Amino acid sequence: MVNAIRFYAHGGPKVLKYEPVELPPPGPGEVRLRHTAIGLNYIDVYHRSGLYPVTLPCIPGMEAAGVIEAVGEGVKQLKAGDRVVYGRGPIGAYTACRNITARELIRLPDGVSDEVAAAAMLKGLTAWYLLHQTFPVAKGDTLLVHAAAGGVGLVLLQWAKKLGARVIATVGSEEKAALARQHGADQVILYRTEPVAHKVKMLTDGRGVDVVYDAVGKATFTASLDSLKPMGMLVSYGQASGPIPPFDVQELSKRGSLYLTRPSLMDYMKRDATYREAATSLLHRIAAGDITIHVAQRFALKDAEQAHIALETRETIGATVLVP
Repeated sequence: MVNAIRFYAHGGPKVLKYEPVELPPPGPGEVRLRHTAIGLNYIDVYHRSGLYPVTLPCIPGMEAAGVIEAVGEGVKQLKAGDRVVYGRGPIGAYTACRNITARELIRLPDGVSDEVAAAAMLKGLTAWYLLHQTFPVAKGDTLLVHAAAGGVGLVLLQWAKKLGARVIATVGSEEKAALARQHGADQVILYRTEPVAHKVKMLTDGRGVDVVYDAVGKATFTASLDSLKPMGMLVSYGQASGPIPPFDVQELSKRGSLYLTRPSLMDYMKRDATYREAATSLLHRIAAGDITIHVAQRFALKDAEQAHIALETRETIGATVLVP
């Protein structure tokens, strides 16, 4: 038996239960992984709430780092004692120990701690596909990044700057503004007190930005569209404020033949080769010091309910980890 967080019905943070669960020996192609740090992500909230339905009962969580305790039949490339991380699932990370398919695991370089790796993978993989595939960012591009002081936002800022982009960031407080600037934002907009689209147009001499990366959703949708230059792209990759209401696609034409996409990590990371390329690139950037992962909150695994409350009420900055 191992301790885990599990929920039996969709709902608010109170549905999360800390309890012992059975753990059989690892099967063929699997390893038993003892978690040392577990990443907290907004997709965990979507799974818990039912926005992204899952099979019940469910142990949430998509990423974690740890040490291999045992390997199943046929596993040749990994051994007990290896430090590894995973970041595209499968769901089930909120547990002290689990069995997981060996092909999901990425070896950790010596220069990257377990905690940083667990906090970085899903967010970093998201930043990688957003910047390299959804809208391939080139030197001289101008980006608007919402929720820039959040986990994905801070990675986006740093990586975009390494690609030669100009980054305009939106945040909700002066504390978060300072954090965004520290991680590379060229300009910062306080979205609660400043009109975002108007400020963006001022900062770009009326042109607008090439791309908006928006993880907020409902509350920022119109401002995101109004911040784009003609034929710019809105990348709506999250909905922390709620889902975007139905809208007339003619609005894209009225604003200058805009592009709108709603990407998913699971689609972009479906191929093992792409997953490993993105993960290797991310870990290399972290080890080289190009990307700093700001782990600002730590919760015991048993306190996952409090962690979810903090995440949903936007009380967190940077990344958060759960410690078994």
